[in-house]
Amino acid sequence: MTVEQLEHAVQSLSREELRSFSDWFEDFLADRWDAQIEQDVAAGKLDGAAARADEDFEAGRCAPL
Repeated sequence: MTVEQLEHAVQSLSREELRSFSDWFEDFLADRWDAQIEQDVAAGKLDGAAARADEDFEAGRCAPL
């Protein structure tokens, strides 16, 4: 299926079907995001950011959210 065909199929959905698809797609994207973060963590890609965050916290440069 091409992107164009997919777009047409989505445009053809009823309101209820679109809501269901939207919920599913949101979960799908969240799962993909989680998997990418896990890969980045395992590869050490976030080590620098984590170290800077720890340094800022220890230096008192953080504010409660």
